[in-house]
Parts: sequence; C-alpha cells; structure tokens
Amino acid sequence: MSMTWQSDDIPPPEKWGALGWALVGLRGGGLILLILPCFLLLMIIRLFEAPLFGIRRPVTPHITCFVCRNALRIIGLGLRVEGSPMTQDGAVVANHSSWLDIFALNASKRIYFVSKSEVAGWIGIGHLARGVGTVFITRDPKEAKTQTVLFEERLLAGHKLLFFPEGTSTDGLRVLPFRSTLFAAFFAPALKDRISVQPVSVSYRTPADVDPRRYGWWGGMGFGPHLMETLARLKQGQIKVVYHPPLRVADYENRKALAAASEAIVRAGHKRGTNPQ
Repeated sequence: MSMTWQSDDIPPPEKWGALGWALVGLRGGGLILLILPCFLLLMIIRLFEAPLFGIRRPVTPHITCFVCRNALRIIGLGLRVEGSPMTQDGAVVANHSSWLDIFALNASKRIYFVSKSEVAGWIGIGHLARGVGTVFITRDPKEAKTQTVLFEERLLAGHKLLFFPEGTSTDGLRVLPFRSTLFAAFFAPALKDRISVQPVSVSYRTPADVDPRRYGWWGGMGFGPHLMETLARLKQGQIKVVYHPPLRVADYENRKALAAASEAIVRAGHKRGTNPQ
C-alpha cells in the first residue's frame, strides 16, 4: 500500500527453549488443522453461493469469523471488544500494527479487507485472501475510476470494506497519519448519502515482562520468524478492538476532512488501549 514503516530501535529476537518449540508445534499444528479444512469448506460452499447470490456472501463470511476467533484462542491471545459493529452500509477504517490485526478484526465482524494487489500473488496467503473476498487495488492513479466503481459495487451489495489508512503496519505503539486517498471513493454520488465510515482502534497489551512492541510487525521483519516467535510465547497478551460510532460521509466536506476525523478517533482509542509507557 505504501512505503514500509521503519524504526532503528528493533527488539532483539526472543529466545525460547524446549517448551517454546513445543508450543510452536502444538499451536502451529492447531492452526493448520483449523484453517485448511475450513478454507476447503468455504471454497466448496462458494461453488453454490456464487451462482445463487453473486457477489453477496450470506454464508461464507461466518466461516471466516469462526476461523479467526478460534485462531486467536489457539495462539493464546485474548480478545476484548468494545462498542458495536455498525449495521448500516459502509466501510471500516482501523490502525495497523500486525498481521494479527486480520484475525482480531475478522473475529467479531463480517468484513472484507482492501489490500494491495501484490498480496494476491503471495503463495498460500494470496489464495486465502482471494477465497475470503479481499478487494485488491493498485496505487496507479489511472486505476482510480475503476477502483471507485469496484468500491461502489461491493458497498452497495452490503459488504463492509475495511482498509488501513496508514498504509503500513507499525510497532503497535503509535498511529501514523491517515492517508485520505481511498476515502475519496466514499464521496461518489451513489455512495455519499447512503454510507457511513466506522473508525476502529486496535491495540495490543503484552504481559508485564514482555516488550510492548512484540506483537508489532514492521520494517524488514519476516512473517515466518514473527509467527514462530508469537506461537512460542508461553504468556500471551490481549488484543483490544474498539468500535467507535460511525461517521456519516454526507456530514463531511471532503475526503481529507473525513480522514482527519477518523484518525483522531482511532488515535484516541488506541492510546487508551496500549501498555502504559
């Protein structure tokens, strides 16, 4: 989506012994046994769901929510949810700290992520993303009109599209300025008076003796090592997801005003949820 956020102060790799490796095996095996059969079931259901309902997905998103809730349980991470996911048509915007955000945000709300087009080609992850209905976009200005039409189609079909306006993940201790580019699609004539945007704050609390940045995934961190380090940790923390009141797009003058309002709300909620510094 954008340049990767960097930091010169990166926590050193954690060390774990036999117990850590055992947890990697147990939790990793549990995730495989959860995700693969459920994804296969989802794809089988899509064979009937797609021709019957088109882009609407009345059944398969429930499988995604089930997988994400139980994936967090397998990892050992607690999930605390405050507020209520909106019921009206619209989109969701949240801060971005880690790949764990995907599980946390999917666990309690039927949503569809907006992701950079490169993810579609990633082995394994790309297949999963396409299967659950991810919207892939490019940052090419020439594609702006096409992407607006795609957003309209999905939003008017009742899909809750979720994107990360920061454009990159961080160490979990901060919220970066929101980029307003994708907010422009919400001001299309067919959408402006019909939809709302719900700001969501996602924050991580680690155990007292664990670096508060441990769940953040940024810079040149590899997914594999970060995943294993997370699985190997005996004492896990908690993810807090706060659903703030939705903002009516029609109440804002332009995309920049809507992005700024969303950022302020997400930033305040994130600050209340992270470890005290």
